[in-house]
Amino acid sequence: MTPGDIDDALTRHPPGERRHIVSPANNAIKAIRALDLKKNRAATHLFVVEGARAALEALSQATAPLAIAYLDEAAHESHVMKLAAATEDSGGLILEVNREVLGKLSRRDNPQTVVSVYRQTWHSLLDFGSGDTDRLLALETVRDPGNLGTILRTADGFDVRDILLIGEATDPYAGEAVRASMGSIFAVNLYRTSLADFLDWRRQFGGLVVGTHLSGSEDIRTLAWRAPSLIVMGNEQKGLSAEMSAACDRLVRIPMSGRADSFNLAVATAITLYESRR
Repeated sequence: MTPGDIDDALTRHPPGERRHIVSPANNAIKAIRALDLKKNRAATHLFVVEGARAALEALSQATAPLAIAYLDEAAHESHVMKLAAATEDSGGLILEVNREVLGKLSRRDNPQTVVSVYRQTWHSLLDFGSGDTDRLLALETVRDPGNLGTILRTADGFDVRDILLIGEATDPYAGEAVRASMGSIFAVNLYRTSLADFLDWRRQFGGLVVGTHLSGSEDIRTLAWRAPSLIVMGNEQKGLSAEMSAACDRLVRIPMSGRADSFNLAVATAITLYESRR
Protein backbone atom coordinates (compact mmCIF):
# COMPACT_ATOMS: atom_id res chain seq x y z
CA MET A 1 0.00 0.00 0.00
CA THR A 2 1.14 3.56 -0.67
CA PRO A 3 1.22 6.08 2.20
CA GLY A 4 -1.85 7.70 0.66
CA ASP A 5 -3.69 4.37 0.65
CA ILE A 6 -2.77 3.79 4.28
CA ASP A 7 -4.00 7.21 5.34
CA ASP A 8 -7.23 6.83 3.36
CA ALA A 9 -7.97 3.39 4.82
CA LEU A 10 -7.60 4.62 8.39
CA THR A 11 -8.96 8.17 8.22
CA ARG A 12 -11.53 8.41 5.40
CA HIS A 13 -14.68 7.08 7.07
CA PRO A 14 -17.75 8.40 8.87
CA PRO A 15 -16.77 9.67 12.35
CA GLY A 16 -16.81 6.88 14.93
CA GLU A 17 -17.58 4.18 12.37
CA ARG A 18 -17.67 0.59 13.66
CA ARG A 19 -16.91 -2.41 11.44
CA HIS A 20 -16.74 -6.16 11.97
CA ILE A 21 -13.77 -7.54 10.03
CA VAL A 22 -13.27 -11.24 9.27
CA SER A 23 -10.67 -11.07 6.48
CA PRO A 24 -6.99 -10.06 6.72
CA ALA A 25 -7.38 -8.72 3.17
CA ASN A 26 -9.49 -5.81 4.43
CA ASN A 27 -7.88 -2.48 3.49
CA ALA A 28 -7.89 -1.11 7.04
CA ILE A 29 -6.16 -4.26 8.29
CA LYS A 30 -3.61 -4.08 5.48
CA ALA A 31 -3.00 -0.42 6.34
CA ILE A 32 -2.25 -1.21 9.98
CA ARG A 33 0.13 -3.98 8.95
CA ALA A 34 1.85 -1.64 6.50
CA LEU A 35 2.86 0.59 9.42
CA ASP A 36 5.42 -2.04 10.38
CA LEU A 37 7.63 -0.40 7.76
CA LYS A 38 9.62 2.66 8.82
CA LYS A 39 9.09 4.37 5.46
CA ASN A 40 5.31 4.13 5.87
CA ARG A 41 5.42 5.45 9.44
CA ALA A 42 7.60 8.33 8.28
CA ALA A 43 5.33 9.19 5.35
CA THR A 44 2.01 8.96 7.21
CA HIS A 45 3.18 10.09 10.69
CA LEU A 46 1.20 7.17 12.12
CA PHE A 47 2.28 4.32 14.40
CA VAL A 48 0.87 1.19 16.00
CA VAL A 49 0.53 0.23 19.65
CA GLU A 50 -0.12 -3.35 20.78
CA GLY A 51 -1.92 -4.03 24.03
CA ALA A 52 -4.43 -2.28 26.25
CA ARG A 53 -1.96 -1.01 28.86
CA ALA A 54 -0.21 1.41 26.52
CA ALA A 55 -3.50 2.49 24.96
CA LEU A 56 -4.96 3.23 28.39
CA GLU A 57 -1.81 5.20 29.24
CA ALA A 58 -2.42 7.24 26.09
CA LEU A 59 -5.98 7.92 27.26
CA SER A 60 -4.64 9.14 30.60
CA GLN A 61 -2.64 11.68 28.55
CA ALA A 62 -5.85 12.72 26.72
CA THR A 63 -4.81 10.89 23.53
CA ALA A 64 -7.44 8.68 21.90
CA PRO A 65 -6.67 6.19 19.11
CA LEU A 66 -7.08 7.22 15.50
CA ALA A 67 -8.19 3.63 14.90
CA ILE A 68 -8.55 0.58 17.11
CA ALA A 69 -8.86 -3.13 16.36
CA TYR A 70 -9.93 -5.49 19.12
CA LEU A 71 -10.78 -9.17 19.44
CA ASP A 72 -14.51 -9.74 19.05
CA GLU A 73 -14.47 -12.19 21.98
CA ALA A 74 -13.22 -9.38 24.22
CA ALA A 75 -15.79 -6.81 23.12
CA HIS A 76 -17.47 -6.65 26.53
CA GLU A 77 -14.30 -6.42 28.62
CA SER A 78 -14.19 -3.10 30.45
CA HIS A 79 -10.86 -1.89 29.05
CA VAL A 80 -11.93 -2.69 25.49
CA MET A 81 -15.24 -0.90 25.94
CA LYS A 82 -13.44 2.13 27.39
CA LEU A 83 -10.97 2.32 24.50
CA ALA A 84 -13.64 1.76 21.86
CA ALA A 85 -15.83 4.47 23.38
CA ALA A 86 -12.93 6.94 23.46
CA THR A 87 -12.13 6.16 19.83
CA GLU A 88 -15.75 6.66 18.83
CA ASP A 89 -16.01 9.94 20.75
CA SER A 90 -12.92 11.27 18.95
CA GLY A 91 -14.29 10.26 15.54
CA GLY A 92 -11.88 7.36 15.03
CA LEU A 93 -12.35 3.98 13.36
CA ILE A 94 -13.39 0.95 15.45
CA LEU A 95 -12.64 -2.52 14.07
CA GLU A 96 -13.98 -5.65 15.75
CA VAL A 97 -11.92 -8.58 14.44
CA ASN A 98 -11.63 -12.35 14.81
CA ARG A 99 -8.55 -14.22 16.02
CA GLU A 100 -7.19 -14.81 12.53
CA VAL A 101 -7.22 -11.11 11.73
CA LEU A 102 -5.81 -10.11 15.12
CA GLY A 103 -3.00 -12.61 14.64
CA LYS A 104 -2.04 -10.86 11.41
CA LEU A 105 -1.88 -7.51 13.19
CA SER A 106 0.20 -8.65 16.14
CA ARG A 107 3.97 -9.10 16.18
CA ARG A 108 3.86 -11.13 19.39
CA ASP A 109 3.68 -14.89 19.89
CA ASN A 110 0.67 -14.33 22.16
CA PRO A 111 -1.35 -11.56 20.46
CA GLN A 112 -2.86 -8.83 22.61
CA THR A 113 -6.61 -8.27 22.46
CA VAL A 114 -6.17 -4.66 21.32
CA VAL A 115 -4.13 -3.03 18.55
CA SER A 116 -4.45 0.72 18.08
CA VAL A 117 -3.15 3.41 15.73
CA TYR A 118 -2.03 6.92 16.71
CA ARG A 119 -0.52 9.99 15.14
CA GLN A 120 3.11 10.66 15.93
CA THR A 121 3.95 13.76 17.92
CA TRP A 122 7.20 15.65 17.37
CA HIS A 123 8.22 18.97 18.90
CA SER A 124 10.39 21.76 17.53
CA LEU A 125 14.01 22.10 18.66
CA LEU A 126 13.22 25.78 19.27
CA ASP A 127 11.01 24.65 22.18
CA PHE A 128 13.52 22.19 23.67
CA GLY A 129 14.38 23.31 27.18
CA SER A 130 12.11 26.34 27.02
CA GLY A 131 9.63 25.07 29.60
CA ASP A 132 9.78 24.88 33.38
CA THR A 133 12.01 21.82 33.63
CA ASP A 134 15.17 21.04 35.57
CA ARG A 135 16.34 17.97 33.61
CA LEU A 136 16.59 17.33 29.87
CA LEU A 137 17.88 14.27 28.03
CA ALA A 138 19.64 14.05 24.67
CA LEU A 139 20.62 10.83 22.88
CA GLU A 140 23.24 10.88 20.14
CA THR A 141 22.66 8.32 17.34
CA VAL A 142 20.99 5.72 19.55
CA ARG A 143 20.50 2.66 17.32
CA ASP A 144 18.65 -0.02 19.23
CA PRO A 145 14.85 0.43 19.42
CA GLY A 146 14.62 -1.68 22.57
CA ASN A 147 17.18 0.54 24.27
CA LEU A 148 15.35 3.66 23.15
CA GLY A 149 11.98 2.44 24.39
CA THR A 150 13.46 1.46 27.75
CA ILE A 151 15.10 4.88 28.02
CA LEU A 152 11.76 6.59 27.34
CA ARG A 153 10.18 4.56 30.14
CA THR A 154 13.08 5.31 32.49
CA ALA A 155 13.01 9.03 31.72
CA ASP A 156 9.27 9.08 32.40
CA GLY A 157 9.92 7.37 35.74
CA PHE A 158 12.34 10.15 36.70
CA ASP A 159 9.97 12.86 35.43
CA VAL A 160 12.27 13.85 32.57
CA ARG A 161 9.81 14.86 29.88
CA ASP A 162 11.92 16.39 27.10
CA ILE A 163 14.01 13.94 25.06
CA LEU A 164 16.08 14.98 22.07
CA LEU A 165 17.25 12.49 19.42
CA ILE A 166 20.40 13.69 17.68
CA GLY A 167 21.71 12.41 14.36
CA GLU A 168 20.73 9.11 12.73
CA ALA A 169 18.71 7.73 15.63
CA THR A 170 16.41 4.73 15.52
CA ASP A 171 12.68 5.38 15.18
CA PRO A 172 11.01 5.78 18.60
CA TYR A 173 7.71 4.85 16.92
CA ALA A 174 8.98 1.45 15.75
CA GLY A 175 7.10 -1.46 17.29
CA GLU A 176 9.97 -2.67 19.48
CA ALA A 177 10.60 0.82 20.86
CA VAL A 178 6.90 1.43 21.54
CA ARG A 179 6.57 -1.92 23.35
CA ALA A 180 9.67 -1.29 25.46
CA SER A 181 8.36 2.14 26.48
CA MET A 182 5.32 0.49 28.11
CA GLY A 183 3.14 3.48 27.28
CA SER A 184 5.68 6.13 28.30
CA ILE A 185 5.99 7.25 24.68
CA PHE A 186 2.77 9.14 25.34
CA ALA A 187 4.15 10.82 28.47
CA VAL A 188 7.32 12.37 27.03
CA ASN A 189 8.03 15.11 24.49
CA LEU A 190 10.15 13.95 21.56
CA TYR A 191 12.48 16.17 19.56
CA ARG A 192 14.93 15.34 16.76
CA THR A 193 17.72 17.26 15.11
CA SER A 194 21.08 17.03 13.39
CA LEU A 195 24.33 17.33 15.33
CA ALA A 196 25.07 20.66 13.62
CA ASP A 197 21.70 22.15 14.61
CA PHE A 198 22.09 20.82 18.15
CA LEU A 199 25.49 22.51 18.47
CA ASP A 200 23.91 25.79 17.33
CA TRP A 201 21.14 25.36 19.92
CA ARG A 202 23.64 24.47 22.63
CA ARG A 203 25.42 27.84 22.30
CA GLN A 204 22.36 29.64 23.65
CA PHE A 205 21.48 27.06 26.34
CA GLY A 206 22.23 28.54 29.73
CA GLY A 207 22.16 25.33 31.72
CA LEU A 208 24.70 22.64 32.55
CA VAL A 209 25.50 20.09 29.80
CA VAL A 210 26.69 16.76 31.18
CA GLY A 211 27.93 13.91 29.00
CA THR A 212 28.80 10.37 30.07
CA HIS A 213 32.15 9.09 28.83
CA LEU A 214 34.37 6.10 29.63
CA SER A 215 37.27 8.55 29.91
CA GLY A 216 35.31 11.15 31.85
CA SER A 217 37.43 13.16 34.26
CA GLU A 218 34.78 13.32 36.99
CA ASP A 219 33.05 10.59 38.98
CA ILE A 220 29.30 10.97 38.41
CA ARG A 221 28.70 10.59 42.15
CA THR A 222 30.61 13.79 42.93
CA LEU A 223 29.07 16.05 40.29
CA ALA A 224 27.27 19.15 41.58
CA TRP A 225 24.08 19.16 39.52
CA ARG A 226 22.12 22.34 38.95
CA ALA A 227 18.97 23.29 37.10
CA PRO A 228 18.52 23.14 34.27
CA SER A 229 20.84 20.28 33.36
CA LEU A 230 21.02 18.54 29.99
CA ILE A 231 22.22 14.93 30.13
CA VAL A 232 23.81 13.67 26.90
CA MET A 233 24.20 9.94 26.23
CA GLY A 234 26.17 8.51 23.31
CA ASN A 235 25.82 5.73 20.78
CA GLU A 236 25.77 2.12 22.03
CA GLN A 237 29.10 1.20 20.41
CA LYS A 238 30.99 4.46 19.89
CA GLY A 239 29.74 6.60 22.76
CA LEU A 240 29.74 10.37 22.33
CA SER A 241 31.28 11.86 19.21
CA ALA A 242 34.26 14.18 19.58
CA GLU A 243 32.08 17.16 18.63
CA MET A 244 29.47 16.27 21.24
CA SER A 245 32.09 15.65 23.91
CA ALA A 246 33.57 19.08 23.25
CA ALA A 247 30.12 20.65 23.64
CA CYS A 248 29.69 19.28 27.18
CA ASP A 249 30.50 21.33 30.28
CA ARG A 250 31.30 18.14 32.20
CA LEU A 251 32.26 14.64 31.09
CA VAL A 252 31.47 12.14 33.82
CA ARG A 253 32.19 8.45 34.21
CA ILE A 254 30.13 5.80 35.94
CA PRO A 255 32.46 3.81 38.24
CA MET A 256 32.63 0.06 37.63
CA SER A 257 34.29 -2.60 39.79
CA GLY A 258 33.63 -5.82 37.85
CA ARG A 259 35.14 -7.25 34.67
CA ALA A 260 32.71 -5.63 32.22
CA ASP A 261 34.12 -2.51 30.60
CA SER A 262 30.84 -0.68 30.03
CA PHE A 263 27.13 -0.64 30.79
CA ASN A 264 24.27 -1.12 28.36
CA LEU A 265 23.07 2.30 27.16
CA ALA A 266 19.66 2.01 28.81
CA VAL A 267 21.27 0.97 32.11
CA ALA A 268 23.83 3.78 31.94
CA THR A 269 21.04 6.27 31.26
CA ALA A 270 19.07 5.00 34.24
CA ILE A 271 22.10 5.36 36.53
CA THR A 272 22.79 8.86 35.25
CA LEU A 273 19.19 9.99 35.67
CA TYR A 274 19.13 8.55 39.19
CA GLU A 275 22.34 10.34 40.15
CA SER A 276 20.97 13.60 38.74
CA ARG A 277 17.97 13.31 41.06
CA ARG A 278 19.81 12.05 44.16
